[in-house]
Amino acid sequence: MPDDSLPAFLADSCARLDSCLEQWLPPASTHPARLHEAMRYSALGGGKRIRPALVYASGRAAGAPAVLLDAPAVAVELIHAYSLIHDDLPAMDDDDLRRGKPSCHRAFDEATAILAGDALQSLAFHLLARHTSPRLDTGVRLQMLERLASAAGSRGMAGGQAIDLASTGRHLNSAELEDMHIHKTGALVRVSVVLGALCGPATTAAQLEQLDHYAKCIGLAFQIRDDILDVEGEVHALGKHTGMDRTREKSTYPSLLGLESARQRARELHEEALDSLSGFDQGADPLRRISLYIIERER
Repeated sequence: MPDDSLPAFLADSCARLDSCLEQWLPPASTHPARLHEAMRYSALGGGKRIRPALVYASGRAAGAPAVLLDAPAVAVELIHAYSLIHDDLPAMDDDDLRRGKPSCHRAFDEATAILAGDALQSLAFHLLARHTSPRLDTGVRLQMLERLASAAGSRGMAGGQAIDLASTGRHLNSAELEDMHIHKTGALVRVSVVLGALCGPATTAAQLEQLDHYAKCIGLAFQIRDDILDVEGEVHALGKHTGMDRTREKSTYPSLLGLESARQRARELHEEALDSLSGFDQGADPLRRISLYIIERER
């Protein structure tokens, strides 16, 4: 009998993702070698891999075979990897540690890190265009490209980072804080779920809307848990420095709501996420388990 636990699902998703990344990332020895080495250093550097796991989980809920999900899973992980490289730069969050090892700009240099992030972003769209299965309708394939571009751009992740930088030293209210994280963290989480669902053979507009609402809830819950871990987590578990939000005078859910109220808000979002999946059968169980994992994780 197959193991249907979340650890087994995440392990299988990571194995598929890592195999594709190894195959599709340029070899470190290929000219320009230093740039390709930096790209591989960041993209193959571990991490929770939640976004690609969401692609695979959403695709399973929509009845899509795993082979159709590899390209979108890799694409969202490359976008995420590029964003982490740029977020860590001195001009942004100025972090020296990422995933338990030196940030890309520390392991290489700032110029190489910037170029590695740029190259990973463009590679994400190249691979999504090249390796998305011809079994999917051309209109669907174009929609996937458009949605990923929107999620990564000024009205999504990049815009959220801009809002975050502009908000440093300011005390945001709950609506402003939620708006920032809907863009910065939530946009890529939501598109991960949507891309997987679009690979389903008969995903309806109503199902897509339900899955998108699920993703909106867990995206906010993910950020709340991140904020909590920045207060009470440990460096060796998180693989990055803690207490940085307080040092930078950033508004967070614990600073705005208090730790216990922040935990309660995460639990409420988890329940709302589960409600969004009420119309789905056991094929959506990995999505349900990921939602719980997000609010209970220790790193």
